[in-house]
Amino acid sequence: MKIEIDAAKQELRLLDGNRVLKRYSISTAKRGLGENNGSFCTPRGRHIVRAKIGAGQPLGAVFVRRRATGEVWTPELHAKYPGRDWILTRILWLSGCEPGRNRLGEVDTMRRYIYIHGAPDTAEMGKPGSIGCIRMRNSEIAELYDLIAPYTPVEIHE
Repeated sequence: MKIEIDAAKQELRLLDGNRVLKRYSISTAKRGLGENNGSFCTPRGRHIVRAKIGAGQPLGAVFVRRRATGEVWTPELHAKYPGRDWILTRILWLSGCEPGRNRLGEVDTMRRYIYIHGAPDTAEMGKPGSIGCIRMRNSEIAELYDLIAPYTPVEIHE
């Protein structure tokens, strides 16, 4: 299994060899692709899923610093915290595999806390909108989470 993220198409594909098993509409960074710490861009290149977080949590479960808060996202909760970067349902924490490009130093994907994660129902998919992560619909990230194992390869490109 392998995950391929096409930022130009705003699409995530789950592959088994060359065969596409699943396609999901996603949302990458508003600022585009880039690797530098603090850039709020989605990093390119080869990665792995270093950690899977959130097994057993309900759809819409809210995470802060990779910990479930006990909250479940609602429009009312969203209105109460309008500036919050909502990380919901499941987290696939990415780690870069290319030293100098997306691993170590100022370009380290894992130290930048780049995830594939669920987003509020109001978040638009199919166009850039995140601050670096790859956002998915909650039911779809839960499905993907169950289909892959830790260390699944992830390729991010334009």
